Amino acid sequence: MKSFTYTITDPVGIHARPAGLLVKAAKAFAGTEISVTKGDKTAKSTQLMKLMGLGVKGGDTVTVTADGPDEEKAIAAMEQFFKKNL
Repeated sequence: MKSFTYTITDPVGIHARPAGLLVKAAKAFAGTEISVTKGDKTAKSTQLMKLMGLGVKGGDTVTVTADGPDEEKAIAAMEQFFKKNL
């Protein structure tokens, strides 16, 4: 299992557009479970409504975790995604 912590820089946070892009990016790693955690809430990165339900806003810190056969590639891709889009 690999993970990283990221502080959201987008003032709106994880809203519909970036959440949709995140789901699409995560689906590229079908055998690896990628999840996003804020506080005591966790959502799989392939579940759009649950991601938006985390209520992540600008300045919040989230932990992204990848577990599975492609976890190295998945966590690297997710880190790049978060830096570029959130």
